[in-house]
Amino acid sequence: MKPGISKDKIEHKGVVCESDDQSVTVKIVSSSACSACHAKNACGVAGTEEKILRIEGSFRFEKGEEVMVSMTRSDGFKALFYGYILPLFIILFILVLLSSLSLTELQAGFGSLIALGFYYLILRLFRNKIAREFTFSINA
Repeated sequence: MKPGISKDKIEHKGVVCESDDQSVTVKIVSSSACSACHAKNACGVAGTEEKILRIEGSFRFEKGEEVMVSMTRSDGFKALFYGYILPLFIILFILVLLSSLSLTELQAGFGSLIALGFYYLILRLFRNKIAREFTFSINA
């Protein structure tokens, strides 16, 4: 079981937190690129983040069992687009638009941040609908 990115899948190791007849909950610990560095404790930049995924389906896993969670590369790029690329374009578009309307840089900057806040609020409100667009698979 080796996590990583292959030609058509993105894979991560995870640990089963809960499992029942309808779904399984898996905890994935993602670490930054510098997590293997010998100076990570002194640096302060290195970090890890836990993510909890709930995968629908009938599975037979025990709590604490190590599994491999995967998604297609296209779903990975879609998540990247929603989470990082589209918000960047929104900030830049609003910033240029407000600057062209003769607002001060400070006003244009705050306007861009407010627009970004609305974008993430909309993502939050439609998170269940968006989550249905992504498909995860799980293997022991």
